[in-house]
Amino acid sequence: QAAADPMSSSDAPEDGPKETSSVSQNITDADAFKILLEMKIKKRQKKPTLPSTVTELDTEDGSKVYVVGTAHFSDSSKKDVVKTIQDVQPDVVVVELCQYRVSMLKMDEKTLLKEAKEINLEKLQQAIKQNGVMSGLMQMLLLKVSAHITEQLGMAPGGEFREAFKEASKVPFCKFHLGDRPIPVTFKRAIAALSFWQKVKLAWGLCFLSDPISKDDVEKCKQKDLLEQMMAEMIGEFPDLHRTIVSERDIYLTYMLKQAAKQIELPRASESEPRKYIPAVVVGVVGMGHVPGIEKNWNSDLNIQEIMSVPPPSASNKIFKFVIKATVFGLMGYGCYRIGQRTVQFILSMPAAQNYLQKLTEIRSHH
Repeated sequence: QAAADPMSSSDAPEDGPKETSSVSQNITDADAFKILLEMKIKKRQKKPTLPSTVTELDTEDGSKVYVVGTAHFSDSSKKDVVKTIQDVQPDVVVVELCQYRVSMLKMDEKTLLKEAKEINLEKLQQAIKQNGVMSGLMQMLLLKVSAHITEQLGMAPGGEFREAFKEASKVPFCKFHLGDRPIPVTFKRAIAALSFWQKVKLAWGLCFLSDPISKDDVEKCKQKDLLEQMMAEMIGEFPDLHRTIVSERDIYLTYMLKQAAKQIELPRASESEPRKYIPAVVVGVVGMGHVPGIEKNWNSDLNIQEIMSVPPPSASNKIFKFVIKATVFGLMGYGCYRIGQRTVQFILSMPAAQNYLQKLTEIRSHH
């Protein structure tokens, strides 16, 4: 139990009685931790035979990071993740998710499949409320791309992340980290990078996506994630958009992997005992399209403050926002007008209304 939940002992109150049983403890918490850690290290394969999709990176202090490049709609990617975690017995597992998408870890495949296919007005309103008009619309358009792939393949996205979550829980003292930049920041920076006409063109391309996709296509895209490849084809003429959606997230993911790979401090029997550290083992689970960027940025000094800032809305952004609002309100107004017109026609066609109008006409003729 301690291995599965290493934080459980630290959450317990410390002001209770020191002796809860007449049976004396022959082993301290520090010793128990060391024994379990030694068992975990022995279970690690010294030279694991890992899938070809795994890239091995080293830190200056000797920590190892195994980056599993995945296709988000692939059964073989899920198997690659499971094998890697089982063989290297990591201290930390980092996945390409942020807190806004963490719910997919606990949802079953059937529910996710249903959610991905049902993109409705309520979801659009929720996305706009959470991220603003422009970012909310872009989020829904990207969800439409994901839903299109889901519908074509009958497979829900994020299976490799759910497998990583399950396998990490089986490894003693293994932490689970979310390594992706918050999605509202990515969308807002992406929107700010586009001109008015670029936004219109991108939205048009996303709205009318309908090309068929096969499972063979997914496996062929193992060298570059399918979803990101489709996006890259649509945003190829917009280098600023590629920078915000792919390149900046490469930097963020690299930074989070390096943070997770810091050396682990061993527990001490007493305060007087010197501190001891050992290298960490980390498994990163990311889309294949991010692996080259992570390798490129690995030995660089990274500062993520700049890519976490959200620029103020540009003039084109305000114009596009006004056009969208005007279109929505215009459609709503026209709908109300049509409904009202039909309602009046219906009321006037009723016999009671016709009799009433006839009496009014007779009264006016007498006057």
